[in-house]
Amino acid sequence: LALWGILMTSSICLRQTDLKALIAYSSVSHMGLVTAAIIVQTPWGLTGAMTLMIAHGLTSSALFTLANTNYERTHTRTLLLVRGLQLAFPLMSTWWLLTNLTNMTMPPTINLLGELFIISTLFNWSSPTIVITGIGTLITATYSLYMFLMTQRGSISTQFRLLPPTHTREHLTLILHLLPLGLLIMKPALISGLFT
Repeated sequence: LALWGILMTSSICLRQTDLKALIAYSSVSHMGLVTAAIIVQTPWGLTGAMTLMIAHGLTSSALFTLANTNYERTHTRTLLLVRGLQLAFPLMSTWWLLTNLTNMTMPPTINLLGELFIISTLFNWSSPTIVITGIGTLITATYSLYMFLMTQRGSISTQFRLLPPTHTREHLTLILHLLPLGLLIMKPALISGLFT
């Protein structure tokens, strides 16, 4: 049921037009993996669940922070209306790219480590689960790229030509989200050594 929930909530993400709803459903999808790992009750599963919960907590919070910075400037969360923000905020676009790559568990992120632990645990428990987790991972990559392309690429609307600049506090907040993710991959035993 947890794996079926991953497929359903990931599929809902592909149809979202509201940026914050997309990020929220993305979190529900990732927590389906955590739930499946906890239900299996193996040391690797619990390690993967703990790792992914910490990693996704930072990643999801960073995505909500980015969505809020967009909303403060454009006053809309509709994806079709906030296109082309890379032209207005190139540094913020870099944060969007890094956070989306982390959300889709690209190496060398701690998210990848957590998902590998969980997927291998589920595969050892029942080999057909590799199909469902593989499809879920593919859909996650798809909606993460969709979110990045919809918010950053394309031509910017004429109503958003004069946008206020980003602030240092916003960049600092994003650094404080992504820096721990980068540091944890250098010493993953801090969180993954709890159950092994």
